[in-house]
Amino acid sequence: MLYIFDLGNVVIDIDFNRVLGVWSNFSRVPLATLQKEFVMGEAFEQHERGDITDETFAAKICGELGIALSFEQFTAGWQAVFVGLRPEMVAILTRLREQGHRVVILSNTNRLHCDYWPSQYPEVQECVDKLYLSQDLGMRKPDPAIYRYVLEQEGATADGAVFFDDNADNIASARQVGIRSVHVTDREVVPAFFA
Repeated sequence: MLYIFDLGNVVIDIDFNRVLGVWSNFSRVPLATLQKEFVMGEAFEQHERGDITDETFAAKICGELGIALSFEQFTAGWQAVFVGLRPEMVAILTRLREQGHRVVILSNTNRLHCDYWPSQYPEVQECVDKLYLSQDLGMRKPDPAIYRYVLEQEGATADGAVFFDDNADNIASARQVGIRSVHVTDREVVPAFFA
């Protein structure tokens, strides 16, 4: 089998409120204001496809939020999204590979995060066969093309794959491609699936 796992809130816990908290401290704009204003809009999607640079992305987000941050301050906040690795997931991914299955990560991410998380969580790369990252592929979930690309690269059929993601839109589009998809709503979902 081909097992495809999202990264954020599947293998690594993430929390965007931590990002906004850091930006709030630097900009002196109340956290509640940033929470109300922050949207994962066009700039966010462009950045995850690798269509704009980190610096352009930072400038656009600061403009949308009405905050003045240096690129270093922006980056410090952006990296704060990562809370920690889910150790039970490392165990599951490792066991699947030991059983002879193919295990890959498919993540909507960006260069700034990829400059950071592999050094913080080297276990992730050690327990998977391949990383498929949106900014390297020039496309992002929920575009059905990204799932077809992974299947093609892996030499797998849709009915020979299982996909795990915390985003309902991504789950729906993977199902349209014919991939059995599991919506990860909390930490218990994946362990329960393999129990």
